[in-house]
Amino acid sequence: MRGNLAGPRILLRRLREAMAKPTDAQERLNEIVTLIAANMVAEVCSVYVLRADNLLELFATQGLNPSAVHQTSLKVGEGLVGHIASDARHLNLSEPQNHPAFVYRPETGEEAYHAFLGVPILRAGRILGVLVVQNKTTRTYSDEEVEAMQTTAMVLAELIASGELGSLAGSDGDLDLNRPMQISGLSMAEGIGLGHVVLHEPRVVVTNLIAEDAIAEEKRLEAAIERLRLSVDDLLNRDDISHGGEHRDILEAYRMFAYDRGWVRRMKEAIHSGLTAEAAVERVQSDTRARMLRSTDPYLRERLHDFDDLANRLLRKLMGGKGSLDSAHLPYDAIIVARNMGAAELLDYGRDRLRGLVLEEGAPTSHVVIVARALGIPTVGQVEGAVTVCEDGDAIIVDGDMAQIHLRPLPDMEASYVEQVKFRAHRLEQYSKLRDKPAITKDGTRVDLFMNAGLLVDLPNVEGAGAQGIGLFRTELQFMVAESFPRMREQEKVYRAVLDATGGLPVTFRSLDVGGDKVLAFLRLAPEENPAMGWRAIRLGLDRPGLLRTQMRALLHAAAGRHLRLMFPMISEVGEFDAAKELFEREIAHLERHGYEKPVQIELGAMLEVPSLLFQLDDLMSRLDFVSIGTNDLHQFMMASDRGNTRLSGRYSSLSPSFLRALGQVLEKGKEHNVPITVCGEIAGRPLAAMALLALGYRTLSMSPSSIGPIKSMVLDLPLDELTKTFDDVLAQAISGQEIRDFLTGFAQKHDVSL
Repeated sequence: MRGNLAGPRILLRRLREAMAKPTDAQERLNEIVTLIAANMVAEVCSVYVLRADNLLELFATQGLNPSAVHQTSLKVGEGLVGHIASDARHLNLSEPQNHPAFVYRPETGEEAYHAFLGVPILRAGRILGVLVVQNKTTRTYSDEEVEAMQTTAMVLAELIASGELGSLAGSDGDLDLNRPMQISGLSMAEGIGLGHVVLHEPRVVVTNLIAEDAIAEEKRLEAAIERLRLSVDDLLNRDDISHGGEHRDILEAYRMFAYDRGWVRRMKEAIHSGLTAEAAVERVQSDTRARMLRSTDPYLRERLHDFDDLANRLLRKLMGGKGSLDSAHLPYDAIIVARNMGAAELLDYGRDRLRGLVLEEGAPTSHVVIVARALGIPTVGQVEGAVTVCEDGDAIIVDGDMAQIHLRPLPDMEASYVEQVKFRAHRLEQYSKLRDKPAITKDGTRVDLFMNAGLLVDLPNVEGAGAQGIGLFRTELQFMVAESFPRMREQEKVYRAVLDATGGLPVTFRSLDVGGDKVLAFLRLAPEENPAMGWRAIRLGLDRPGLLRTQMRALLHAAAGRHLRLMFPMISEVGEFDAAKELFEREIAHLERHGYEKPVQIELGAMLEVPSLLFQLDDLMSRLDFVSIGTNDLHQFMMASDRGNTRLSGRYSSLSPSFLRALGQVLEKGKEHNVPITVCGEIAGRPLAAMALLALGYRTLSMSPSSIGPIKSMVLDLPLDELTKTFDDVLAQAISGQEIRDFLTGFAQKHDVSL
């Protein structure tokens, strides 16, 4: 084979024939090692497969003692084979006995061999096993032979991944690919979901591995790379991102990968070893991913996602498709696993089949998580490496209570969680018994509990959860799931359905709040360095008044003869509220001119999300009918802490003294001006944080439907007067959110308040 490029291609064809034969798994593997040994002109060829107990078991051999098969094993890191698995790099040695990692296994009879070549068997950067050839003569294998072995290892990776070898493992072992895994993350939406993995961006599955014409495959690769480079160049040359900034630095790094000659050279070498263009991309991607994962350089590890994305884009250009899943064919118990995703992408899946969500990134207040929570989907975020270790169809449990996922769980583990689900259902049944009971504290203070919503599917929860109405209806969700801008009559139909479904209970609509991380497919917005503080919400509405006026007109028509409550988001200064109010009054005048029926009562309010309003409260409250505090944005702006940044998501507490004092000031101004204040941010739905709000004096809270039961249960147990007496002093003296948390937790335990 040395010096002959035809060798690898001949071997791959023979391997393909062996894979297609109707024979059992062991016979197939035995034939494969015999073919590899003959093609490599080697006396020995052995395949070691990684088991779930972290042992590399000898599964097949040509040349070593046959009785050692399924009897010999090495730990990862032990011996030459274990060293290859640990390092994810090939090892090419003459006189392997002299290598410090060498371990002698007398049952194998390998002491007679003086040349050794071992390569890792990789799939998506994950070690599945090790392929080894050995010779009696002292020699070093050529680069061509190393390349051929790496290419052959790809075929073995697909054989292992198919599950065909699972029944062969000795000592009742299971393959590492099927190993049960428990991974911790960050709880983002409570609940427990049992189901099967659906990768949000499925890996492009390369089924055609073996090339018939290397020259043609190289041309296909070159054409695809050229298209990829042009798309990256076009992105960087766009006017809206031509200036400097962090986003441009990221794209420059992206372009660096696309133009990297070493990357292209390695893919071409893989093609000339017998692979198709797409198989070559996959092989180089897997090798590079394995090395980057094991790198101690933080910069390289951070660039891993860039490289993965680039390679996947190249694969899709080669294969002529996006490789995405048809959401209409989801399993009935889908658990979505993603690196990250937008709220609209989650909504595309359809609620009836979703059982859970797992994110490698994400933050508790990111919009996809808020939507997941509103839909009652258990969610765990910041699960490192989730996409890599999961395969479509894997059994998985999402534990949003304990912030863990259990991948391929053992039967006992699954049975335990089934019992937990039953217990949780019983607990929810207990909450349902409180549905019609007023939320009144032990000492007689009434608390009004409203729910947040955004879709028609949410509306049955108003009655089911015992909410007193909708305190926040996110109108933008209708826009985010639409393929084109909803016309006025389409919007009117939705708003009328909301008012009809609530049966006269109050509904507070929020005007269109898009921009930032809430992207509309039909509204092109320029990338921004700080999108949370960019062109979004009321800013976009006032600059594009046609959008806002269309929505206002739809709301006025839908609420004809009824009560309409509308609030404007992201107000940064009083003048913005005045401008929005003026637009609204023009729409009322339009109704009057054309003889349409008006709402019998109209209330206009503002969301307090921007800290600048804290210094304009007197002017603001003299102009409006109510205020709703969006604590998610207000907290991130006060703390200068991007709520979507996973590194900061747990750094600043919403119970921090400065934040709670600001909320207290807003409430005092509301009382002074006789303006009702509602909290509709995420903290309203957390029992401990809700206790703090009640102690400050808030009496109206709006939250996700699933939070109403726990919050009402807490309220019914709470001796509020006693809490208030001590809370003011604690807040005045506290310097950290942890002090507030400890006080509230201790109070709840002392007074048997359910949390």
